[in-house]
Amino acid sequence: MKQINCKYTHQLVYLLPFLLFIGACTNKNPKKSQSLIKKATAIGVIKPILDQPEYTLELPGELKAFEEVILYSKVKGFVKRILVDRGSKVSKGQLLAVLEAPEISQQYLAARSDENKFHENYLYSRQAYNMLKKAAARVGAVSAIELDRARSIFRSDSAAFASVKAQTGASAQLQNYLKITAPFDGVVTAKNVSVGALVGDGSQTALFSLAQTENLRLTVAIPEKHGQSINNNTKVSFIVANHPEKVFHSKLSRKNGVLDQKSRSVTAEFDVENISAELGGGEYAQVKLHLKRAVPTMWLPVSSIVTAQSGTFVIKAINQIISRIPVSVGIRRAELQEVFGELNTEDQIVISGTEELTEGTKINIK
Repeated sequence: MKQINCKYTHQLVYLLPFLLFIGACTNKNPKKSQSLIKKATAIGVIKPILDQPEYTLELPGELKAFEEVILYSKVKGFVKRILVDRGSKVSKGQLLAVLEAPEISQQYLAARSDENKFHENYLYSRQAYNMLKKAAARVGAVSAIELDRARSIFRSDSAAFASVKAQTGASAQLQNYLKITAPFDGVVTAKNVSVGALVGDGSQTALFSLAQTENLRLTVAIPEKHGQSINNNTKVSFIVANHPEKVFHSKLSRKNGVLDQKSRSVTAEFDVENISAELGGGEYAQVKLHLKRAVPTMWLPVSSIVTAQSGTFVIKAINQIISRIPVSVGIRRAELQEVFGELNTEDQIVISGTEELTEGTKINIK
């Protein structure tokens, strides 16, 4: 029995240094771990800022003629005369070309002849009716049936004359279509036919292209998240490749109120005066827009926004308990980011957001 005790005593002697080492490590780690946790949970917070700053946005734009049209022939005919060429400046109503269509002229002459004939019938029946009506004032001079018959003939001839007169007007309008005139002041940008060409009535050949370039439209597609920053006071500055040294300016003229579903943008137009003809329609422009939100919005440091697979959010401390608030981001200004979500200016938002701070975690606020 003494030998057995002695044997275990020797084993304990040998194991004692090892057990003391394990005990020392065990006693040391909890203090270090608790210290690290305490440091990790001492977190800085910040309140959102409500601001309405002006900001600039650079986008591509396109200069277009204020008015632009392609002229076709309404009727079938041959080009008899051309009075303008590419680059010609024209005024509204100015004659550009004359067509020739003998059959249209013959139809017009026939319609005029029919109109004259029916006009004579109308005049005769009207005169006859008026005479009978005057005679009917004497009792027994004219029977009632004769007066009714004269009235019926007069009304019939009147309707026939009106119908033929309308046909003559239509034929005369066809005659007018043989003359191609300018619909507005502008410049001829293309001439596509020569004298003798057959045009109209199914022919897809355009005679001229006409553009109004004394005023231009600068069109810019504004991304969806900036659409509400456009207002009647929105100003732009822009440059074009032909004049890289000169900056042009304009102010918003109009915008479509509906978001384009394909491009997810709002199209804005800025009228540009171009009396000196420095600019030409069709040019591309580098546009700088000066924008401002319609109402103040929330701003936070960029470091507060967390983007993860689960979405974009900020971390809000409520009674020192973590809560994730989903947000969407707007524009960025230096180290501040515009955010949209269920936030107010009294919220405590973690300055350095991280995905490791999970929902419901208790923290110590600096």
